[in-house]
Amino acid sequence: MIDNIFPKIHKEGYKFLAISIILTFFAWLFSGILFLVLLVVTIWVYYFFRDPDRVPIEDDSFLVSPADGLITQIIETDGPKELNLNNEKFTKISVFMNVFNCHVNRIPISGTINEIFYKPGKFLNASLDKASEENERNYYKITSENKDEIIIVQIAGLIARRIVCDVSKNQSLKQGERLGMIRFGSRVDIYFKNFKVLAKVGQNVSAGESLLAKK
Repeated sequence: MIDNIFPKIHKEGYKFLAISIILTFFAWLFSGILFLVLLVVTIWVYYFFRDPDRVPIEDDSFLVSPADGLITQIIETDGPKELNLNNEKFTKISVFMNVFNCHVNRIPISGTINEIFYKPGKFLNASLDKASEENERNYYKITSENKDEIIIVQIAGLIARRIVCDVSKNQSLKQGERLGMIRFGSRVDIYFKNFKVLAKVGQNVSAGESLLAKK
């Protein structure tokens, strides 16, 4: 019960929460109005960096969502050219995270991370189509235990200024384990083949739990 009300936070949030608490304390000494404003900001910082436990289905015939948020796009498209997959066709699902969503991203299927590629770029609104080509982003190529190839792309947004990677190349992970996070509003794309889409555009999903596709 306590963990549900006060979930742990991602390590990336400690410094932001500490700064916010210190500023709130000094504001309490000098200004009641400023104190209330900073108190709200402190609560939001804690809420933004929350990292609650999730319970995946633990079945690799399904893909679970890599991110909390709103599904904004489901299309058939070429794979990312950054991973030399632009001559292969994939289904792509885009999940947009607003500043109130949990921003910890998770592995959609058990497997090994074969490649990680960071691409610097702009900070356009992550909900725009061109954000996939122009924004700062991080690519992960995952080979599942059943030899399926899954691509995850973390895309920084209008406010986001840092993509955090918590895994390394050749690391093996289980479905639902933490991949990393993006600070302050962003998007995650998942590319896959040989799975039937279960999700719909406009659906709200939870990282590590919501089912996106099935074999």
